[in-house]
Amino acid sequence: MTTKYARIFIIWMLGASAVLAQVPEPPAQTLEPVSVAGDPIPVALLVGRSTVIDVGSPIARVSLTSADVADALVTSPNQLLINGKTPGTISMFVWHRAGALRRYEIAVQRDLARLQGEIAALFPGEAITAHSIGGQIVLSGKVTHKDVAARAIDVAAGFVEKRDDVVPLLQVPPAAPTRSNQVLLRVRFAEVSRSALTELGLSIFTSPTGINNTLGRVTTQQFSAPGYEDLEWSKEGFDFGDPVTSAKGKFTFSDFLNFFIMSEKYDLGLLVRMLQSRGLFQSLAEPNLVAESGKEASFLAGGEFPIPVAQGSGANIGVSVQFKEFGVRLSFLPTVNGERVHLRVRPEVSLLDFSNAVVLGGFRIPALTTRRTETELELRDGQTFAIAGLMNNTMTQTLSKVPGIGDIPVLGYLFRSKAARKDQTELVVMITPQILPQDSSGVTTQLPRIQEPFLPRQQENESLPAPPPPFTGQGR
Repeated sequence: MTTKYARIFIIWMLGASAVLAQVPEPPAQTLEPVSVAGDPIPVALLVGRSTVIDVGSPIARVSLTSADVADALVTSPNQLLINGKTPGTISMFVWHRAGALRRYEIAVQRDLARLQGEIAALFPGEAITAHSIGGQIVLSGKVTHKDVAARAIDVAAGFVEKRDDVVPLLQVPPAAPTRSNQVLLRVRFAEVSRSALTELGLSIFTSPTGINNTLGRVTTQQFSAPGYEDLEWSKEGFDFGDPVTSAKGKFTFSDFLNFFIMSEKYDLGLLVRMLQSRGLFQSLAEPNLVAESGKEASFLAGGEFPIPVAQGSGANIGVSVQFKEFGVRLSFLPTVNGERVHLRVRPEVSLLDFSNAVVLGGFRIPALTTRRTETELELRDGQTFAIAGLMNNTMTQTLSKVPGIGDIPVLGYLFRSKAARKDQTELVVMITPQILPQDSSGVTTQLPRIQEPFLPRQQENESLPAPPPPFTGQGR
């Protein structure tokens, strides 16, 4: 008993560590690897496809490293159904009831043959190859344009869950100088004016000595008639009705008109005006404007005229002056859409019309004759369209006659004069948009300036050189 209590006392004094130190440790156990019969058997699958494996003996257990890539289903004692789910490579172990163990390497890939066929059908002539690396699709090869590469990526994105799983390694050739988003608008205003004039009138007159000492002239005053100057005559006496002994004088003509006849025998003359004329006038303006896509630009070749405007009321009325523009105006808004240009244009031509002017407070305010149109259209680069048919027709007819005599049938035509005038004006606007390239030089660096004749002095018979054109080849 003494020995037993002594041991207890020693354990209490030294602690449990001394006791444990005296207990020998058990020997370490080493794990032996389980032997796998034969080499791994490869199994290839496509995503969404299945295959059946016959292991050759009853199956005891099946294990896969990842069920997200593929799964296995025992369909009979000796067969397995393998389903491919997502791209990847995993290992599958199969234990036989006899104790054997086999390993299978399952590789699940995408159906690239179908994708390759779709790319070949949609992009003929393009060298695009699809590869599968892990869960991603890699597109390699050469394409003719960057748009082809973008569309090929869109097609491949339909074979993956996320667009980021498509890795593009396509080579795109260097692009030609791209076009800018600036538009050069070349505008041509052509105004054609046609006028026709028809005039008919006559004057009958006597010679300066008259007929039986009687002078006479008949005219409608529409056309100038001959006059008399330096008239002198003498009589036998100073009484009323005394015979004329001598007479003299001369004609004054401001216009012989078209037809003139004078009979000195009968002291009678006839002056006829028959005139028909036609005129053609054409004015042309060619403004060139450059504007950025989506920004509006305007052009005005003309001027401004003042308009008085009353302000205030009662005794505090004041008059201010505002200016209104007139002339050839063009406003346009371009929008570049690839190789086409969407345009909203508004050409306008206005002229001062003093015949319809208004007099207000001592001010004569002219009216405006305006022709304006506004349209929207889409054109190709360099294509021209025209706006025509903006016509203005004016016709004036004047008839003058001697009262009474001019109304006599047949004979009255000798005492009438007639004038007719017809004016026709047509405005044609032709517009050509041009998309400027990125490297366009635009206008020249030199302004169109005539050399001053005194710096330096010009030699005799030497002409001044013409100014350079405002636009170079690319700018036109």
